[in-house]
Amino acid sequence: MNVVLTRPSAAPVIQALRSIGYNASTAIADLVDNSLDAKASDIKINFAYNDTDGMITIKDNGSGMTEEMLQIAMNIGSKDPRAHRGANELGRFGMGLKTASFSLGKRLSVLTKKDGVYNERCWDLDHVSECNEWQLFTSIPEKVKIQMGDIKEESGTIVCIDKLDRFMGVGRKRKLKETSFYNKVFRINRHLEFVFHSILERKEVSMFINGKEIEPWDPFMRYHPNTMEGEMQILRINDNRIKVQYFILPHASHLAEPEYKKAGGYKGWRDHQGLYIYRENRLLYFGDWMGLFPKDAASQLARVRIDLPNAADSDWQVDIKKSGINLPEDAKRRLEAISSIARKVSKDIFYFRTQPGPRNPSVKGSLNTWEQSGSEDGPQFILNRNHPILSELLKNLDDENAKLLNLYLKFVQLGSPSNIIDSPKVPEEEVQEVPDSQKELVIQFASSMMQLNVAENEEQLLNILLTQPAFDGLNRATLKAITSEANLIVSNG
Repeated sequence: MNVVLTRPSAAPVIQALRSIGYNASTAIADLVDNSLDAKASDIKINFAYNDTDGMITIKDNGSGMTEEMLQIAMNIGSKDPRAHRGANELGRFGMGLKTASFSLGKRLSVLTKKDGVYNERCWDLDHVSECNEWQLFTSIPEKVKIQMGDIKEESGTIVCIDKLDRFMGVGRKRKLKETSFYNKVFRINRHLEFVFHSILERKEVSMFINGKEIEPWDPFMRYHPNTMEGEMQILRINDNRIKVQYFILPHASHLAEPEYKKAGGYKGWRDHQGLYIYRENRLLYFGDWMGLFPKDAASQLARVRIDLPNAADSDWQVDIKKSGINLPEDAKRRLEAISSIARKVSKDIFYFRTQPGPRNPSVKGSLNTWEQSGSEDGPQFILNRNHPILSELLKNLDDENAKLLNLYLKFVQLGSPSNIIDSPKVPEEEVQEVPDSQKELVIQFASSMMQLNVAENEEQLLNILLTQPAFDGLNRATLKAITSEANLIVSNG
C-alpha cells in the first residue's frame, strides 16, 4: 500500500499545544515532575517580574542530560505513553516540558549539565510561527543565559520560560500588575505544597519558591490527635495493586480558628471532601466523589486517599496535565463501599460530635483494628487498644471485667495467624527456659481458666494451655512446671 509522509504545519500545531488546558499551577507542577524524575533533591523555582516580559526558572541538582537526552526531551512527543516506565517515574507522554512551558510563555530555554558537560537548547515560538518550521535553536540567547545563571554542581538542569504572554499578558493590552503577579505566585506555592506534600514529608527533597522553602500541607491532618484513620485496604484492579485509606478530620470544635481555616484548604472544607488520587506519591486529582456521591455539608470531614502505581495510568485514563482522571468500572463498586463508610462516620461526627474530646488527647482515634508493631521478634501485628469502640466499652466495664476483656484481647492478638512464629521443638520431658513476661501470661491465662471453671484439674488445664497458639513454643513439662510453681491447682481446689 502506498503512503505519503505528511509533516504537520508547525505554527497551528504549536498554538493547539498551547491550549491543552493547563493553568499556571498545574503547569509548574508538571515541570517539577521532570526534576523529581531526574532524582533532584533540591528544586529552586524563581518568578521574576522584570518590568518587561517576566521570567520563570526551575533549577535542580538532578542527574542532568547529555546532548542526545536533551534533544529527545525537547522533541514534541518524546515518549510512547504505552512504554514501561521506572517504578517512581512521573512523566508519561514526553510532552509535559513543552506543553507546560508553552502554556506560560513563548520561549523555552533549557541549560543542562551532566558529569561536568553543559548542553543547551531553545524553543522560540515567535520564530516557529514566523518560519512555520520546527526549528529548535541549539543555543540560548546570551541575555537569557546570563539571567539563568550557572549550575554549580557536577550535574543539574535549569529550565527557563520567558516572553510570558500567557502567564502575565506580555505583548497584550492588559499586562499583569506586579502585585497580581506575586499573588499568582502565592497561589502556585499553595498548589505545590499540596500536590507534593507526600514527597516533601519524607524530607528527601526540598523545594523553594523565590528563596522560601515550600512546606507540605497534609489534607488528612494525620498529626492531629482527633483525626480518625480507616484501615488501609489493598484492592487489585486489573492486575494493579491500589491502596485505599480513608481519614475523618476533626470536628470544628476540636480546632483553633487558624487551624480550622488552614485545614479547609484553598477550596474550603466542602470542596476538599472526597477522593484524593495519588500516583507515585504525587497528587493527581481531588475534591469530589467522582460521580459516586454528591457533595454535602455533613460529609466534609471525609477524605479518601487512593494510591496508584504508574502502570495503572491507562486504566484510570490519566491525562497529559495529570489533573484529569476516570474511575475504572472495576474500582467504582469497591470505592463506593469504602467511601460510604467514611461518609457515615463523617456525618456522625459532624452532627453529634462523637469524636474523643480534648480531655483525652492521647487517644488518636484510629479506626484500624490492627496495627503493625514494627517489632522484629515479637508479634508482627498488635490490636489497636485506642479504637473508639473499645475505649467506649472499657469505660462502661468494672475493673474485673475490664481485666478479663484485656486478657482475652491479648490472646486474640497472640493467636493471630500472622503472629504465630515457628518455634524450635524441644523434647517433651525437658523444662525450657522461659522469660518472666511469658510465665506471667501463662499464669494469668491458667488462673482465669480455673476461676471460670473451664478447667477442673491439672490434666485439663495443661491440655487447654497446649492448644493455645500463644504458647505454641512451650512443651507440657514446661507448662506443668510454671503452673505448679504458682500453686494454681492447689489454690483452686
